[in-house]
Amino acid sequence: MDIARVVAFAFIAVVLVVVLRQERPELAMLVGAAAGAMLVLQMLGPLGQAVTALADLAGRAKVERFYLDTVLRVIGVAYLAEFGSQICRDAGEGALASKVELAGKVLIMVFAVPVVTAVVEVVLRLLP
Repeated sequence: MDIARVVAFAFIAVVLVVVLRQERPELAMLVGAAAGAMLVLQMLGPLGQAVTALADLAGRAKVERFYLDTVLRVIGVAYLAEFGSQICRDAGEGALASKVELAGKVLIMVFAVPVVTAVVEVVLRLLP
């Protein structure tokens, strides 16, 4: 799906949500969330291609798979946390959106600990 189709789909969804919001606000929120989910699902193909390209590049550079997996997990958590927080904000739940963002940041920190540990161990081995 190219960006023009993404924007066109989003524009149509926004118009539909705005019209629905006047008569059926609960339905408008569901339509908005469904449209967002559909767009995310449409991006899985290109995302898979990017992951495959990164895996090939990491393999050729002799980078351990653990590091690539960690980076991909961090990116995935960031994207999902952003998507989830935006859904909460669209529903008028700003406080809940902030908690989703905080949870994403905590998970990113948890995923980063093994990488930071490995870097510190390498630095300590290099020091006399």
